Amino acid sequence: MNQSGYTPKELHFSEEGRTKLFNGLEKITNAVQSTLGPQGHTVLIESQEHLSGMTVTKDGVTVAKSISLLDPVENLAVRIVKEAAEKTAVSAGDGTTTAIVLSNALVRNGDSMIKASDNKTEVFRQLVKATEGVIKNLKKMSKPVTNKTLTSVATISANNDSFIGGVIANVYKEVGKDGIVTVERSQTPDTYFETTKGVKVDRGYSSNLFVNNHKKDECIFEDVNILVSDAEINNILQIENVLKPIIQEGSKLLIIAPCSTNVINTLSANVMKNGLKVCCVQPPNFGYKQHELMNDIALSVGATYYSEKTGDDLSLIMPSDLGKAKKVIVDRDSTIIVKDESVVSQQDIDGRVEQLYSAQLLSKTKDEKEFIQSRIASLTGGVGVIYVGGQTELEHKELYDRVDDAVCAVRSATHEGILPGGGVALYKQATYIEDDSYGIAGKILAKALRAPLLQIFSNAGLELSDEVKEKLMYDDSNYGMNVKNGEWGDMYKMGVIDPMKVTKNALQNAVSVAVTLLSTNAIVTMARSYETK
Repeated sequence: MNQSGYTPKELHFSEEGRTKLFNGLEKITNAVQSTLGPQGHTVLIESQEHLSGMTVTKDGVTVAKSISLLDPVENLAVRIVKEAAEKTAVSAGDGTTTAIVLSNALVRNGDSMIKASDNKTEVFRQLVKATEGVIKNLKKMSKPVTNKTLTSVATISANNDSFIGGVIANVYKEVGKDGIVTVERSQTPDTYFETTKGVKVDRGYSSNLFVNNHKKDECIFEDVNILVSDAEINNILQIENVLKPIIQEGSKLLIIAPCSTNVINTLSANVMKNGLKVCCVQPPNFGYKQHELMNDIALSVGATYYSEKTGDDLSLIMPSDLGKAKKVIVDRDSTIIVKDESVVSQQDIDGRVEQLYSAQLLSKTKDEKEFIQSRIASLTGGVGVIYVGGQTELEHKELYDRVDDAVCAVRSATHEGILPGGGVALYKQATYIEDDSYGIAGKILAKALRAPLLQIFSNAGLELSDEVKEKLMYDDSNYGMNVKNGEWGDMYKMGVIDPMKVTKNALQNAVSVAVTLLSTNAIVTMARSYETK
């Protein structure tokens, strides 16, 4: 019988503990790796988190998230891998399965190749160094995205669904490289997209009590009024003139201004208790950049910008000084404002953009040029929304996850370029690091880099003959096989490509998992008692 506050633990040491960790990693890898590549298979999951208590998916991160093992030590390995997989998915939108396959290969190779006499710390240091070398080479290989390759990236990231790939590519073509694309659920069985002009502010809500969509952790308002000011609101009475009509009419208000803790607490309390539809966002950036960006926001929403720098008194603000927007989506880190064209002067925006282009030509530093370019993008870029439909709830959920991942992957590709896909880019890097410069670490990493391509071939029922290996290792760096149709050639020309950011993040996160598991020597878990029936 446990004493109050006393929780017994179980300890696992050395080989016995690591063996259990590796078994857990093996189990999650076996479940996830079958989904890899165009000929990958679907996984049927029983889960209370999904509609109808089950889901069918080919999405690696969904499969990984659903796995929890009975053995606590094995489950610790699963949790570490899940965290790495989710980090890959969140930062790059894709690459979850690749990250897990690489993790397992690195751990298995490390376990068999590192001897007791080896200095493990030095091996891990060399492993990280070798990984940095691979990433440097991948950056040299990467190519910028074109309209043609955009469709290929979107299609591959949507699990080779050419219709979805086409929809995503068309959205990005309309909103431009600097535009913003979001995914929402359609009220019909159809999947379609809409684009509109919008602005993105790199600041999120000041308090999570403003959140009204808890599933997405966002505050979403439609037909919203917007107050724009760099003067701090210390007292709620300062904005009484605009707050009264908002409360009386049941309207919505987005405040982009510095607010004191007292004001934020007062507003958030009223949101929770009285249903006030208000959200506060801090102004973006600092100094002169903040002033310029706030001017751009005010211009985009048709608001009067109240600024301390020009001696404006915020207490004089009237409802007519507020801007308007069709919709705002405020999350933890950013705010997207969908413009209401009826209140915006396009002539004024065109005039501002023309001035900015002139200023960009005169600017002398890279930082200044990039800042002006981001302002131009904010004023001219669009916002695209993809509405995902489905015949059944099960299909709807699975398709939404795929589209969401593919949109993130395309965004990653536009930022850091693309690489030959199908595991080819990583496979070719193995040859360059297998020499003696990285010692055992180079051999561990080289063998692991071949694992994703081998898995893609295995899922397609293909064998990697010696002749094929020769072709992959020594032919042109873009040369490989499209396992979908068995054709050999330039992977770029065949449209088999991966975003550079996806490949890079998958590799970095896999190395992090491998180092953690291989360097573990003692494991502490809660003591559990299992009843048998």
